[in-house]
Amino acid sequence: MAEDIRDKVAIVTGGTRGIGFSIAQRLLAEGAKVFICGRNAGHLKAALEALGKQSRGNVDGVAADMRRYEDCRKVVQSAAEKFGGVDILINNAGLGYFKPVDQLTPDEWDETIETNLSGVFYCCREAIPLFRKRGGGYIFNISSLAGTNPIAGGSAYNASKFGLNGFSEAMMQDVRHDGIRVSYIMPGSVDTDFGAAPGSKPRASWKLTGDDIAKAVVDLYKFPKTALASRIEMRPSQPPKKN
Repeated sequence: MAEDIRDKVAIVTGGTRGIGFSIAQRLLAEGAKVFICGRNAGHLKAALEALGKQSRGNVDGVAADMRRYEDCRKVVQSAAEKFGGVDILINNAGLGYFKPVDQLTPDEWDETIETNLSGVFYCCREAIPLFRKRGGGYIFNISSLAGTNPIAGGSAYNASKFGLNGFSEAMMQDVRHDGIRVSYIMPGSVDTDFGAAPGSKPRASWKLTGDDIAKAVVDLYKFPKTALASRIEMRPSQPPKKN
């Protein structure tokens, strides 16, 4: 039997823009209660206003920096206090600096690893005990095809996503017998502002959309509890042909 997502409580990190915002929209449309976070207070306010028009009373959020353990704890605890518990954690917050190793600064390296990997650990560590109290839950980690495909200039981003994939697989084995499912999704090119230069226009019809990723999250959640698709690779079906 398919799992029902209605009235489930979902946390979406990095839920103010891009893929995370699309996931929040899709979850609300499915009847879930959604708690988002983001580093930028202005983006958070705008996102909550937009999402609130879609489903008033079923969405809330706080400003938080995934590099800080206390912020991650605040996100999980605030969601549980607002909606009475947590059923789904979607670790989507992420960033990337794309430079050769000798041009990458230590601060850029640290920000990438702390946001894309350490922040996921922090949120999972806080959410897992709450899932156990409810008899189970679902963790989605939004990774990237960069988690298996190294690229020039991608040392920090590749390291964070390779690490995230390994972390996800190990954690899945830690918690699977507690009724907690873990999936990581590895998108290719997605039509968002991620990695775009200031003032550029990244829109391209051939790319995946944020809602493509959101649909995958919802579809995976609806799998019977006896089934787990733990690793999902998503690619544009018709990217530009290489000459």
